[in-house]
Amino acid sequence: MMNTGCEEFIGVPQEESLKQKEKLVQELNNYGWNTLGFATSFDLPPITDTIIRLNGSEICLEEFRLTSNWAAHEKWTPERLLKKYRNQKFKCGEDDDGYSVKIKMKYYYDYMRTNDDDSPLYVFDSSFGERHKTKKLLEDYEIPKFWEDDLFRYAEMKKRPPHRWIVFGPARSGTAIHIDPLGTSAWNALIHGHKRWVLIPPDAPKALVKPMKHEAGKHPDEAVTWFNTVYKRVRSSSWPKEYPIIECRQAPGEVMFVPAGWWHVVINESVTVAITQNLCSIANLHIVWPKTVRGRPKFSKHWFKRIKSERPELISIMEASEATPQDENSSSDSSSSSSSSDDSDSDSGNDDGVEKRMQVQRKRRHSQTISENKVACASKLGRSPERKQ
Repeated sequence: MMNTGCEEFIGVPQEESLKQKEKLVQELNNYGWNTLGFATSFDLPPITDTIIRLNGSEICLEEFRLTSNWAAHEKWTPERLLKKYRNQKFKCGEDDDGYSVKIKMKYYYDYMRTNDDDSPLYVFDSSFGERHKTKKLLEDYEIPKFWEDDLFRYAEMKKRPPHRWIVFGPARSGTAIHIDPLGTSAWNALIHGHKRWVLIPPDAPKALVKPMKHEAGKHPDEAVTWFNTVYKRVRSSSWPKEYPIIECRQAPGEVMFVPAGWWHVVINESVTVAITQNLCSIANLHIVWPKTVRGRPKFSKHWFKRIKSERPELISIMEASEATPQDENSSSDSSSSSSSSDDSDSDSGNDDGVEKRMQVQRKRRHSQTISENKVACASKLGRSPERKQ
């Protein structure tokens, strides 16, 4: 079972440590994480794969490359990540106040192998590239040529919204149905394991794609709940033909692209390791800009100045987009991980709340630890934090 409070066992005699761990396991069981028995009863049906796949080596784009030359394919197996980063903390959730909950790799690795939770904790960490002892992970992959022109890159790194995540977790973990924040699009490169994806067109109503109130149950905002409820309707003949779905099973080495505004939900079929990034390109700038003005007003002023200096030809697109009505779906349902997300969920809040929350997060950034095991439990039982792919 999960070692959520393992930080407090460092330096404790082994016998006493085991007693404390057993006590912690009993506490976690009382929270009902495995109430529904999904570890033994949940099975995904055979997939009707409808995704269009392209061979990156055959695409006529100068210097285009996907993942074939990435060092991550050798270095990012669960075992090698454990060996190199065993004592490094990664974000695996948030407490009820939205503060990060982190766990050391060695404890999470043990949890991945032994848990029987209905919807396991999922590492979804956006700050790995800024931390001294984990930033070398950035050297193990490169942004595919298609998505190098991320317009957010013109902003200062410390000011731009969270945009890249290392993601790993066991079977049944995943991301609930959502639309990515700020109108961004995203790519997701799978290194290890297999993922099941379902994408639904942007104009599909929220009430249709979300679990019904009576279906929410113990885990209302989890991928496993969606696949156990809505997925059955999605695959039935009664599903509205005006909202045709796309579904696929992603294999190692494959890169998924999610266009701006599309609903999507993902569940891990096994232990998986992936890297994902959200971006703003010329194609979706007209969507991203007005949402950024509303969701991150201070950042938007900084970003506008940088774009005006570096890419002045884009200013006309930005100015024209502010007068265009925006779809409400992507502002109210921005998320990227149902069980463990990073800070971009603040993008979907109101302007004042976003700025105040960011200030509080900065003040408490260095004080949050996983040793408060009840905090971690609260994060699992409360709302699932919302993101980014």
